[in-house]
Amino acid sequence: MKKAKKPRAFWKELPILIGIALLLALLIKTFLVQAFSIPSDSMQDTLQRGDRVLVDKLTPWFGSKPQRGEVVVFHDPGGWLNETPTPEPNPVQKVLSFIGLMPSAEEKDLIKRVIAVGGDTVECHGSGPVKVNGKALKEGSYVFPGATPCGDRAFGPIHVPKGRIWVMGDHRDDSLDSRYHQNLKGNGTVSENEVVGRAFTIAWPINRWATLPVPDTFDQPGINKAMAAAPAALGLAGALPIVMWRRRRLTAGRNPR
Repeated sequence: MKKAKKPRAFWKELPILIGIALLLALLIKTFLVQAFSIPSDSMQDTLQRGDRVLVDKLTPWFGSKPQRGEVVVFHDPGGWLNETPTPEPNPVQKVLSFIGLMPSAEEKDLIKRVIAVGGDTVECHGSGPVKVNGKALKEGSYVFPGATPCGDRAFGPIHVPKGRIWVMGDHRDDSLDSRYHQNLKGNGTVSENEVVGRAFTIAWPINRWATLPVPDTFDQPGINKAMAAAPAALGLAGALPIVMWRRRRLTAGRNPR
């Protein structure tokens, strides 16, 4: 009769368990969710400096595009963070950020709110309001108290190209966003390919746990009016030849041969 194998000692299994846990953490960071730290005051009062947010990286893999009102993290499109010094993390921080157990201090990423998407026209003059497709946005629910909609940078009208977005910080007086980079490639817009994902919750500190939903502002009727008119116009253009053809047939049928 064969003797049953002795189970391995826990200390021998521990390296395997740690390896599996690290692999899973790396996969989650790469494909599912990643933590990011808020480095500035540009998204006050929605986000405070030092908050940790969780970013959904999964849905973009299935073709999801940034939508108006979402808070998104995106890579520096080029030249946005030239004047911002990047802190040098220690070796432990590097390892933990690589596997997603803590936010990266090295990556040049930004976090802003999507105001307009490809095909939209956006503008803001004087004391505001911001207008998207000619519709004034009622932004009081998330713009920093006391800040004006344009801050000190009036802009537009700007047509946002397909595949790009126009972003602004909620603290309009303290956010170097699309308004300040119109002289760069993209005229201040950000490519959808640069978007890491949507920030969906504040995870830390515990007393600030909260979700980051899309404000009702972006459900206002009329914002999509310009885009909604396009299918109707195409439908009319397609129907016109059919109506004309049918009219000619009816006319010809009434005429004597």
